[in-house]
Amino acid sequence: MTPDTLGRSPDIREHDVDVVILGAGINGAGLFRDLAAQGINCMIVDKSDFGSGTSAAPSRLIHGGLKYLETGEFGLVAQSTLERNLLLKNAPHCVEPLPTFIPVFSWTRGIWAALRTLAGSKTAPRSRGAVLIKIGLSLYDFFGSRDRVMPRHRLILKNRARREMPHVTPAIVAGGIYYDAKISRPERLVYELVKDGLEANPQCAAANFVTLTACSEGRLSFQREDGTEFMVRPKLVVNAAGPWIDHVNAALGAPSRLIGGTKGSHILIDHPELVRSLNGHMIYFEADDGRICLVYGYLGLALVGSTDIPSRDPDTVRCEEPEIDYFLQSLRSLLPTLRFDRDQIVYTYSGIRPLPASDGTAPGLISRDHSAPVIEADGKRSFAIMSLVGGKWTTFRGFAEEVADTVLTRLGRSRKQSTRYLAIGGGKAFPADARARRDFIDRIAPAAGITAARAEQLLNRYGTTAEAVAMFPSNHSDEQRLSGAAHYSFREIDWIARNELVVHLSDIVLRRTTIAIEGHLTYAGLTDIAGIAAKALGWDAPRVAHEIDDVVSLLKEFHGQTLAAGTPDIEPEKSARPVSR
Repeated sequence: MTPDTLGRSPDIREHDVDVVILGAGINGAGLFRDLAAQGINCMIVDKSDFGSGTSAAPSRLIHGGLKYLETGEFGLVAQSTLERNLLLKNAPHCVEPLPTFIPVFSWTRGIWAALRTLAGSKTAPRSRGAVLIKIGLSLYDFFGSRDRVMPRHRLILKNRARREMPHVTPAIVAGGIYYDAKISRPERLVYELVKDGLEANPQCAAANFVTLTACSEGRLSFQREDGTEFMVRPKLVVNAAGPWIDHVNAALGAPSRLIGGTKGSHILIDHPELVRSLNGHMIYFEADDGRICLVYGYLGLALVGSTDIPSRDPDTVRCEEPEIDYFLQSLRSLLPTLRFDRDQIVYTYSGIRPLPASDGTAPGLISRDHSAPVIEADGKRSFAIMSLVGGKWTTFRGFAEEVADTVLTRLGRSRKQSTRYLAIGGGKAFPADARARRDFIDRIAPAAGITAARAEQLLNRYGTTAEAVAMFPSNHSDEQRLSGAAHYSFREIDWIARNELVVHLSDIVLRRTTIAIEGHLTYAGLTDIAGIAAKALGWDAPRVAHEIDDVVSLLKEFHGQTLAAGTPDIEPEKSARPVSR
């Protein structure tokens, strides 16, 4: 079987399955790639698309967790900063350095509160002064010294700080600048991890949009959306369902109470003046109520986050009106010379962090560390269940490595390959410097019949996968562009639909690409994409109409985005329109 057929129609014999991973978010996908690289026959399934749950709702940062220093989680900071540095090397196509500015409003405040927090206080420190921030940034540099790829921090006085961040409130006394990283396409990276696993071991399988229907006599039964079913008999089950972990364990006949999640919401605003003034920096600041917020440029927009509210309903989570008010007011206080209003918001999103259950602890102080408790086999269930609890986006590789080593020991196998320096997806053979980048562009541009600028755009978007996209023998031309999003071509959408385990239209616009979150999607453009997918996947007209309606509803209900009205033709062959010149 090819990776494509594995993803679309898993047909794996019972005795071929060593491990079944339930949940294809970042932790599940990372583990799948690691186990596949060790020659373990495993299968990963998800009730929705790869990376469509909590993993699609982060702050889009790859960071070491500066605030975890306050709670004394030095081991977590050490691991997080290392994994941040490794991701900058292993996924350079979508992870890049992010210089970060911290506004400082006093010199000595917060020291005693920080000491109380270190001693176990459940109240987070407020108004962190320059002394405390200097100590924290120095420790952060120390913990981030392994595989270092970015500069160390610096502390600057008020006048220089306001020159670098001209709209920041004059109430500051200084500013700290340090380096973390951001990820442009987290949902796509989850898919790339799954794809890497399929390529590493052809005996592995991946299936999206399947439902666990039964657990009986050591077998797991699943149903696809078309009603067809398949069954596997695993030696071990890994529950990587994130905030749904307790629900899945209950379905497996092993009830648990492992998750006590918190809700994190974000907004994206169309604010060119703000983005320009940030000059590539993130501002990491304390809001009036003491909570930590952030704002930085993301794909031409300004991303603002995040809240931290106890919540246990991941299926209906969305950014609520009070959260939007909170973000806008926080920005007005921090940047008083700029305008912030609802009409600037182009996209909202929210997710549940799968944190460990923790009664009576302030949400911001619940540990972001990870664990993998095991429910051993019993008389009714022949396999053990290992649940992946907690963790953070940045540390997925290290978490996967720890769990994979435990799985290997249980299976009596040994590690064949380290993932520490294993490039991911389009990060493989990524040009390391300007000359290599130019060589790559000069090679594929003439071969694909596209301009150098277009080749560079594809490289920025897909990494070295850009070559396959550019060279794809599609019936569509690269000159045909989407309505409202002319920087995307029909040919690249066709490539995605045919090669990247797409089941629904939403997979393309929300996860394989960032079209929706960029705010460029129009109804006509969505219809263009649906028409291309229809030809690639064999959808009939009613299916196309249903897929379009589903995306329109999803964007409105969960992302605060209403597409421009229109009555376009949904016939696939009539949706092509050349890009305007």
